Amino acid sequence: MKNKLPISCPSCHDPLKVSELTCDHCETKVSGKFELPLLLQLPQEEQDFILQFFLYSGSLKEMAANMNISYPTVRNKLDDIITHINHLKTLNK
Repeated sequence: MKNKLPISCPSCHDPLKVSELTCDHCETKVSGKFELPLLLQLPQEEQDFILQFFLYSGSLKEMAANMNISYPTVRNKLDDIITHINHLKTLNK
């Protein structure tokens, strides 16, 4: 099992920054201080929801049916994620 990329500090819970990227092929390393892409700043559960939304071509009705939950529940979850993304966008300015 691969390790999941942590998005917050295990000590203080502030957002983490990427500081090094490495090529497995040639072992080149790039160091610096890089922001995580916006979608990777979301918790895994929200990332999974967005992936499902994409795979269902944006059909909340189809998602609800396949997840065995109501359409309003799926719609509310999407609204919550949109609110969270807008909040992150404000913080990242």
